[in-house]
Amino acid sequence: MDLFSQDGDTKGTAPLAARMRPRTLEEFQGQASVVGADGPIQGMLAGGHVTSFILWGPPGSGKTTLARLVAEATDDAFVPFSAVTEGVKRVREILAEAKVRRSSTGRGTILFCDEIHRFNKSQQDAFLPHVEAGDITLIGATTENPSFEIVRPLLSRAPVLVLEALSEDDLVRILEGAVNDKERGLGELGLKVDPEALRAIAEIGDGDARRSLGILERAAVLAESGTIDLETVSTAAQHRFAVYDKGGENHYNQISALHKAVRGGDPDGALYWLARMLEGGDDPLYLARRLVRMAVEDIGLAQPDGLRVAIAARDAFHFLGSPEGELALAYATVFLASSPKSNRVYKAWKTAQKRARETPNAPVPMHIRNAPTGLMKDLGYGAGYTYDPDAPGGVSQQHYLPDDLKGERYYEPGDEGWELRAKQRLEHWRSLRDKGKKHET
Repeated sequence: MDLFSQDGDTKGTAPLAARMRPRTLEEFQGQASVVGADGPIQGMLAGGHVTSFILWGPPGSGKTTLARLVAEATDDAFVPFSAVTEGVKRVREILAEAKVRRSSTGRGTILFCDEIHRFNKSQQDAFLPHVEAGDITLIGATTENPSFEIVRPLLSRAPVLVLEALSEDDLVRILEGAVNDKERGLGELGLKVDPEALRAIAEIGDGDARRSLGILERAAVLAESGTIDLETVSTAAQHRFAVYDKGGENHYNQISALHKAVRGGDPDGALYWLARMLEGGDDPLYLARRLVRMAVEDIGLAQPDGLRVAIAARDAFHFLGSPEGELALAYATVFLASSPKSNRVYKAWKTAQKRARETPNAPVPMHIRNAPTGLMKDLGYGAGYTYDPDAPGGVSQQHYLPDDLKGERYYEPGDEGWELRAKQRLEHWRSLRDKGKKHET
């Protein structure tokens, strides 16, 4: 089936996603909180004044389309610009043209800067005087968290509007529109489309309208006898790549989800996020390091084997490689998530670090100082030291903190797993020390 005409018209040459781009806000699917009747976009248009703003959302959520629709609803010129493919020289040209346009015709300019996070701090700062002077209305688009990627002065002048990944229902409506549209879509082809196939495309699309329409377009080319079914969709999709950036916010959100699932005792959630990160191409050894961290921070001495299992999983991955070694990471993840939890060592270490910083010159008590020379012995180094294994019950009455910190406690065992036994043991030792002190007095 020849999906593309050869007469050079827009419909014959442009991808389906470009042809099906919404022409009005009424055609725009999803993002009700932004474009709905009570949303900020309608509020600006109703007030007759569009101000600068930043659109933050995942790929295919409608950032570029929405910017165009806003501009078309005004009398302003719309100038698109990509921070990936164009540089500062082009920005200067656009700003100069906008200034002339405003002074000569009174017409404003909406500058749409796609991937604005690709500009560095000084490049983003260059927009500020022109936004303040009213030469341009800046609409930025980014897939990255503006809190980290956009300079604060620009954020104060261009509020962030958050676009979410489109729902499966949104995507199904978009796909149905493309199938039935005879002017811009696939309607004139007379395709028969299994509703389950459209739902499958929407699921594979992961909230991305552009990706979903691309799969539909490939499925239309592959459709035998003019029918798109689940098998056709599977062939067209080939492999479902996760929307993932190993250095971006999604990476940190997902490792946070994995860590919190382990901490919360949910092996199913932990396995899911581990699989998502591995499927997304994250470094397995990075994940192994994080599992080691979870073992010492969250599981702690409630299950001392947690650290050994995490280290063993790391070594097993080194030995086996991928994909076999990934099972070792899954093994450790389930073990840690299913283990009793204690952060008592973590908290004790933080307290000990704090006290060490606060008392950097506290002297080592004389009885536990090293005395390798006669002079040091004469000065009292090591005097009065008691060898604990020889003391009754294996516990002497001496202390091991600096004199000024004597009696402070940093590690307080919990009541889970191995730590319960450690708690009982330490309480017994303390009672022996207290008895010895009373006997001495």
